[in-house]
Amino acid sequence: MPVSLAFLTVGASIAMAVVLIQRCRLHPFIALFVTSLFLGLCAGMSPTHVIAAFENGAGQVLGQVASVIALGAMLGKMLEVSGGADQIALTVVRLSGRRHMAWAMMVIGLLVGISVFFTVGFVVLVPLAMSVARRTGLPMLRVALPMTAALSVVQGLVPPHPGAMFALAAYHADIGHLIMLGIALSIPIAIISGPLYAAFIVPRLAANPHDAVVVAPSPARRSMPSFAVTLLTMVAPVALMMGGSVARLACAPGSISGTILRFAGDANVGLVLSVILSFYTLGLRQGMSRQEILRLSNDSLGPLASLFLMIGAGGGFGQELMDSSLSTTITTAAIGMHIPVLLLAWLMAAALRLAVGSATVAMGTTAGVVGPMLLHGQGVSPELMVIVTGAGAVMFGPLNDSGFWQVKEALGLSVPQTIATWSVIETLIGVSGLVLCGVLSWVGLG
Repeated sequence: MPVSLAFLTVGASIAMAVVLIQRCRLHPFIALFVTSLFLGLCAGMSPTHVIAAFENGAGQVLGQVASVIALGAMLGKMLEVSGGADQIALTVVRLSGRRHMAWAMMVIGLLVGISVFFTVGFVVLVPLAMSVARRTGLPMLRVALPMTAALSVVQGLVPPHPGAMFALAAYHADIGHLIMLGIALSIPIAIISGPLYAAFIVPRLAANPHDAVVVAPSPARRSMPSFAVTLLTMVAPVALMMGGSVARLACAPGSISGTILRFAGDANVGLVLSVILSFYTLGLRQGMSRQEILRLSNDSLGPLASLFLMIGAGGGFGQELMDSSLSTTITTAAIGMHIPVLLLAWLMAAALRLAVGSATVAMGTTAGVVGPMLLHGQGVSPELMVIVTGAGAVMFGPLNDSGFWQVKEALGLSVPQTIATWSVIETLIGVSGLVLCGVLSWVGLG
């Protein structure tokens, strides 16, 4: 297929998905499924091959990431219900002091956000931010924005969050290496988009209504787990996965220690072990019954059905690109035009984020399109590709993003104020991520 026609076919397919999601209000799975069929048929594939390619792509990506995302949701549910997330937050606030409160809230967002989805972490931590602001006399936004920025950073860049896991599978990245690199880059990105930007923008905004509101005390709950136990449970999966990556580099092939570390460091095994640990440390030790723990585990899985469908559809879309040879044609053209693949992934993810609103859809679709390019010897770190795609996928914080309205309502902002805070924070995360990934790639790190 000619290069121009290949670009036109892929561009028309992406535009079709955007129209179906935004204008026709179809579920993203249906939109991506129809788009994938359209793409394959336009590329000259037989109807039977088109369907088989979609099924193979969806099955492959879900086989790699579905169990990890589900286990991460269970761990996050245990942290939320047990009060573990609250314990982390209260301890960090108690240790920081008023002068460093914005930085403390950023740390809280990073710690809680590693194991908890953005929506859950935001709902859990916003009451804490309001309480801290009331007790310290600080403007509520000065406290809440750094926490919000940190939650968003780790949501886009660090496994086991859905978008990062999808991109990890598409780019064939090493999960331990990605976690280490993602956390290392999340810190400066969170500093820029959190405490530093909050210090700049909050004095320029009108007084927030929450600053004068007395927040009612939280309802009584069972005693919270200790800070040490909660922190151990939270970092257990990260430590196991990083240990597995270290073992692949440092331990001799076939050694007993290396085999054990690599086994325990597998994403699925590491998370299963950590979830079982949480059932004891955050469940049974806190007085929960086995039946209650089972109920919480089941409750955590319900909201994932739609997410799994979207991720599967993104995998099917990517397989259509590969089986139709469109990815090869586009890769060859991109190499000839000397477009850096990091920039290409970031631009595509940012454009989809603006058009669709969903960071997960933007990240998954981009990884499906750009992922095959790495198979042609681009010489770019797969881990940096995951991070730069995530950075592009959180760009803009547009009005068609559900997070925009969640932040607006919870923090008592007007639409212009939400644009000046949330949308700019998301843009700072995206631009900072691109710059840092570009620098690391240029110097040969990552």
